[in-house]
Parts: sequence; structure tokens; C-alpha cells
Amino acid sequence: MAKDFDVQEGGATAARDYEDPPPAPLLDMEELRKWSLYRAVIAEFVATLLFLYVSILTVIGYKAQTDAGAGGVDCGGVGILGIAWAFGGMIFVLVYCTAGISGGHINPAVTVGLFLARKVSLVRTVLYIVAQCLGAICGCGLVKAFQSSYYNRYGGGANELADGYNKGTGLGAEIIGTFVLVYTVFSATDPKRSARDSHVPVLAPLPIGFAVFMVHLATIPITGTGINPARSFGAAVIYNKEKAWDDQWIFWVGPMIGAAAAALYHQFILRASAIKALGSFRSSA
Repeated sequence: MAKDFDVQEGGATAARDYEDPPPAPLLDMEELRKWSLYRAVIAEFVATLLFLYVSILTVIGYKAQTDAGAGGVDCGGVGILGIAWAFGGMIFVLVYCTAGISGGHINPAVTVGLFLARKVSLVRTVLYIVAQCLGAICGCGLVKAFQSSYYNRYGGGANELADGYNKGTGLGAEIIGTFVLVYTVFSATDPKRSARDSHVPVLAPLPIGFAVFMVHLATIPITGTGINPARSFGAAVIYNKEKAWDDQWIFWVGPMIGAAAAALYHQFILRASAIKALGSFRSSA
């Protein structure tokens, strides 16, 4: 096997101390014959279901505990900090549990970002997104089934643009928030990190979950924090109110733009994939 090279300043090359996985094929129909694909799809479905169940239940519980009309108090419940921890903590747990099976995406924006970076095939991307959306619907459905009166009274955990913010602000919040998340995913799973930072043990799910936590702190007051189209879609389907559907496009367009920007930034600027390919071509000529 040929040795990989990194391009240095001035056109010089140096041997890599790590190895990038080969790019995933665009269309890999053979993948449809493998049980590992369907096992991964099931893992994405179950993980997204659990993610929505716990996180939406936390949101509704907080609103119920702070509803003065129902005997709640203003300072009751977990607060925005607790909601952010619920989302970030569940992502940490679920990515840890499923990373070795499906990669632990649990988010169509993450899946699309990895697809654009040639980390997953188109077949796997489509199946993952379908599984994630179905899992989100089922997770929200379980919350409504167990607490139907609270679910309808407190908005079903649906993402909606808050009063006082225009759609451009909401879209920008979703783009930047998703950029932070997907950029963290790329950085935490970069093969270069495990080789060159081996003296610093990094548990990839931890920074990913922490990124979700931080983004929620910043954007809950604006959009309720989507950064995950499946999360927003599942809640909108089960809650099924006009406002949630009117703003739904923000929670698809924003995360997809943010994911694409993060993939391009990491692959073509930080990792300089195009320059490395040119360097490898020159070294083999």
C-alpha cells in the first residue's frame, strides 16, 4: 500500500502518522444486502426515539412546573439550563451507545454533513434520515400518549420562532448552531486527532454532547433550538399546530446550510483535501 503524504508549506511533503478511511461510494447498492446497514438504521431509529422522548418530556415538565395558573412557580423546574443539559446529555449518552453501530448520527444534519464529506453513502444517508424522522415521531408520540393533557397545553415541545424575532434571525441561529455541532462532530472524529493527540484521551461523544448543550443555551430563547431537523419534524407532526408548521422550513433549511458549511470548512480548509490530493498526485508522478 502506498504511503500517504501531507502537503507542507512550499510544496514539501511529509509522511502521515495517520490514515484516512477511503471515501464512501456515492451509490453502494451492495450495501442493501448487508445486515450491518439495517442494524445501523434500527439503531438510529431507536436512538432518535429515546432522544426525543427524554428531551421533550423535560421541556413539557419544565413548563408545567413554572405555570402559575396550574400551581407552579416561576423559579420551579429545571430551567433553561436543565433543558440544555437534557438535550446535550442525551446526545452524549446515545452517541456513546450507538457510535460503534451506526456512527451515532441521531440527526439528519449530521448525516448530510458526513455525506458531503464522503463519510457515508447516499443509500445510508437516505435510510438514516428516514429512520431518524420516524424515530422522532414515535418518541414525541410516546410523550403525548403518556401525558396528553400536558403535551397539548404546553406546546408539545415543538420548535417555533419566538415572538420578537424575525425569520432571518431564526434562520441565522439555526445555521450557526448547526455549524457548531457538525464542526464538533468532524473535529471529535478526525483520524488525525487519535494519532497526534494520543496523549490526550478524547471521548468523542463528550464534546459532541457539550456542543449541543452550549448551542441550546444560546438559541432556546430564539427558536427553542432545532439544529436537528428530525427533532423539529417529529414534534411538529405530533403537535400538529399551524405555527409549528409555518416555521418548519427554518428548522430544515438552517441546519442543512450549517451542516454543509461545517463539512466544507473542515474538509477543504482545515484538512485541505484538495491540496493534499494535488500533493499526492505530484509525489506519485
